[in-house]
Amino acid sequence: MSDQEEKSPFTEHLGELRDRLIHSFIAVGLGFVVAYFFKEQLFEILTAPLVTAMAKSGNAKLIFTGLPEAFFTYMKVALLAGIALATPVLFYEFWMFVSPGLYREEKKYLLPIIILSLIFFIAGASFGYFIVFPYGFQFFLGFTTETIQAMPSMKEYLSFASKMLLAFGFVFELPLVMTFLSRMGLVPPAFLKKNRKYALLLFFVVAAILTPPDVVSQIMMAVPLIVLYEVGIIGASIFSRKSTAQEEDGDEDEDEEDEAWVSQDPEDGEDTESDTEDEDEK
Repeated sequence: MSDQEEKSPFTEHLGELRDRLIHSFIAVGLGFVVAYFFKEQLFEILTAPLVTAMAKSGNAKLIFTGLPEAFFTYMKVALLAGIALATPVLFYEFWMFVSPGLYREEKKYLLPIIILSLIFFIAGASFGYFIVFPYGFQFFLGFTTETIQAMPSMKEYLSFASKMLLAFGFVFELPLVMTFLSRMGLVPPAFLKKNRKYALLLFFVVAAILTPPDVVSQIMMAVPLIVLYEVGIIGASIFSRKSTAQEEDGDEDEDEEDEAWVSQDPEDGEDTESDTEDEDEK
């Protein structure tokens, strides 16, 4: 019976995980179907920064070099948009699967972290789309001459744009990660302040890996990383101070309780001794 009781919760968790995954896939599928009806408009929105930059050189057209390239590009755009539309459902299914196994304190921290991570990701992707893309594309198209014309394809642009937007989205999670690690006591704020110069070097290395091999794109990713690092230090310092203050208050309370207990011990001892003496006399 004990083996069956141990196996039944595991199978129940697997069944619940299967149901959550099925619901998530259904939500993504419905989002994909809805987004496919607007695939051309979505792709135009995605290519707007490049088309605007190309219009200055007199050539504002993208090409496709293979017959099925346009079809599969639109399919990928619809799939990405479908995942974005299904994000609330995905987060709901994730939360409903994880929350029963969490304590109240863990729930109190996990839910704000999920919401803030989504906000920071959207902020990073928006920064890449509205700020980095226009200046970056203008720089790349600056190499156009009378005999050399830029003719980007749909497939190449979708791959480039999606990677860059994801990169900027994840990069903007840095302050949240730093604050969380400091809150957990893994990385103190003093360590973050002391290693600024190493972090600066690391940021330029990461920017060189994630961005195209040009100085402009690297700087446009490294500079936000430096700013986000400083924001993360501020957040880490704030939460660390709260935790240490609480610990100090708790230590003071314990000390006061110990002192009160010690002060009561002699009286208790005298009372016990007097009681024993009375019993002996009787």
